[in-house]
Amino acid sequence: MERSAGSIRHRRRRVRPLLGGAVAGVAAAALAVTGLVGTAQAADVNVAKNAGFESGLANWTCSGGSGTTVSSPVHGGTSALKATPAGHDNARCTQTVAVKPGSTYTLSSWVQGGYAYLGASGTGTTDVSTWSPGSSSWTQLRTSFTTGPSTTSVTVYTHGWYGQAAYVADDVQVTGPDGGGGTDPEPTIPGTPAGLAVGATTTSSVTLNWNGVSGATGYTVYRNGAKATTATGTSATVTGLAADTAYQFAVSATNSAGESVKSATVSGRTAKATDPGGPVTSVPKHAVTGYWQNFDNGAAVQKLSDVPAHYDIIAVSFADATATPGAVTFNLDSAGLGGYTVDRFKADIKAKQAAGKNVIISVGGEKGSVAVNNDASATAFADSVYALIQEYGFNGVDIDLENGLNSTYMTKALRSLSSKAGSGLVITMAPQTIDMQSTSGEYFKTALNIKDILTVVNMQYYNSGSMLGCDGKVYSQGSVDFLTALACIQLEGGLAPSQVGLGVPASTRGAGSGYVAPSVVNAALDCLTKGTNCGSFKPSRTYPDLRGAMTWSTNWDATAGNAWSNAVGPHVHGLP
Repeated sequence: MERSAGSIRHRRRRVRPLLGGAVAGVAAAALAVTGLVGTAQAADVNVAKNAGFESGLANWTCSGGSGTTVSSPVHGGTSALKATPAGHDNARCTQTVAVKPGSTYTLSSWVQGGYAYLGASGTGTTDVSTWSPGSSSWTQLRTSFTTGPSTTSVTVYTHGWYGQAAYVADDVQVTGPDGGGGTDPEPTIPGTPAGLAVGATTTSSVTLNWNGVSGATGYTVYRNGAKATTATGTSATVTGLAADTAYQFAVSATNSAGESVKSATVSGRTAKATDPGGPVTSVPKHAVTGYWQNFDNGAAVQKLSDVPAHYDIIAVSFADATATPGAVTFNLDSAGLGGYTVDRFKADIKAKQAAGKNVIISVGGEKGSVAVNNDASATAFADSVYALIQEYGFNGVDIDLENGLNSTYMTKALRSLSSKAGSGLVITMAPQTIDMQSTSGEYFKTALNIKDILTVVNMQYYNSGSMLGCDGKVYSQGSVDFLTALACIQLEGGLAPSQVGLGVPASTRGAGSGYVAPSVVNAALDCLTKGTNCGSFKPSRTYPDLRGAMTWSTNWDATAGNAWSNAVGPHVHGLP
């Protein structure tokens, strides 16, 4: 969310993707070489160094500082390459490898995220490449090349595509005869995973999370001592369990060298069959969320009592970070809001609640700098938010952290807060579009980890570049298809329809880009809940329990004569 419409923060310059002749030409070239893949001989080695990015970007060079290493998502081990195209830079990362003349090499890599290309240049014969138009799960790119009679080195590369989302690459293989440069050392049995913790539970499943282990390419999860499932990442869901039953879980790390010692066991209990399946709150089946600004940035200045009755959840923006990592406080801007006193503010919260509304405190925003990345900060976050709930009477908390989120510790923080506040706690989230492209993203993982206590995720469908929909096609913001095809990722990725909302600006001044007319919002709601008024994308099924819509902000809505809430509010409340 933004504090100033005049200083919109763009994380990267995005250019409309060239989905015409340029891409078609590359695609044709890519398809032409896919049949060249051969099988490496037993004596062949991987001549790429730091192929799994376990040593950061050592041996790799990325254009324009576009590359970094991340701990999630990873295909194997604990790190992967993440490279972000910006402007006219396609995030090209390269490594020069030693090869043997007149020899055949197999080139492969695992990728996910936005458009991802893999290729080799300087082969001395025919340079090759292959590509993926983006995937929310790991996909292997694979091709091969033959070196020329005097070629002793080849440049292998990955890159994305202009204006598209960041791509992630891992486990690069350049397999063939040793050209004199050797290869990475043979793997050793990985260490034992630490940090095993229970996440979301249902009547038949338990989700587990753990810390990654260097050198691991996979993990094995054990239930009551027996193998239950495997995973390539640092989380897994064990299914097929009995309701209201305690189970003991452990996890080990694996690679080609063998399997580690099992971790310490943790106990997880499935939900009771009679559980309602979510928190008991006063939030209606279909709800409208609005952010209320505790500052004056040119939008209409409001007291809480000025917020129209169409809004069911009012997110007070924003809590402030303190000197204690993870801890937050709230400072009402009485002067900027025309002398609005704390006592009046608290009384207005009670009045809204008496009218059946929920008032929550939002943490983060455009300038938010709250970091929850270890046990101490998770505890500080939970304790400080609970103190605000007690002081002001807030119904819950909104997570709007736009500068990064750690799923492991935010999960711990929110579960701790829930245990303090009880089942009536309202928890909402407002991730950006890039945060919800894959279930392996930290925001998406957090939402799934707390699914049993989560109220709604109102993704921000604005200030965004083009993104992939659940059908694998690229959609541009500002259309009904952008809303529906991206919502489908969350709806089919594990969230309940009641936990999905559409977040849009209330007016053209509310965001730098992505505004759509209220009629477009209503069409998207109809498409998702009833299968009507869709654009070119139509979901394979309907989601009648979709929670509703959110806007930034009630103040910008008021500036435009409350046109957004007057149109969208009744429509949301009239959904099936």
